Amino acid sequence: MKRITITLSDDIAGALDHYMEDSGAQNRSEAIRDLVRRAMLQRPDGPSEAPCLGVVSYTVDQTTRNLGARLAQRRLDAHDRHVAALSVPLDHSTALEIEVLRGRLGEISSTAEALFLERGVAHGALSLVPVAESHATHVHDHGDDRHPHRHIEVQSSFAGAKTGE
Repeated sequence: MKRITITLSDDIAGALDHYMEDSGAQNRSEAIRDLVRRAMLQRPDGPSEAPCLGVVSYTVDQTTRNLGARLAQRRLDAHDRHVAALSVPLDHSTALEIEVLRGRLGEISSTAEALFLERGVAHGALSLVPVAESHATHVHDHGDDRHPHRHIEVQSSFAGAKTGE
């Protein structure tokens, strides 16, 4: 077993102590091991090249220096992956951010993980939707807006996900 040292805010340490009481963990190390193990199980196990949509939600402390500008630049730098973004003000300094991304599982997961590590970002969550990319194009016959396009098809899991195009 490897010994490590971590620093927690007072709020997180208090929540950890409360978790210990509720879960029956004998000490903080046991509680942290359990929480880390559970978090690792939540990680997607599909191929990193599998196509998917990602819904990323997190809170932002708007008083964190340059965070707003960094987040905006991050979206611009990856404009081809960002489908939509919503910002919901919660109080005078905190906003709930929700982003919808499209791309490969590996790139969406790593983008979200890097975001969650930013100082001032909290309560990060990533939900993934496996999709298949349709190779067939078609045209709908309604009105003057006839243009060929493709669809994505939502899949039930990443099992058997096709990689690459």
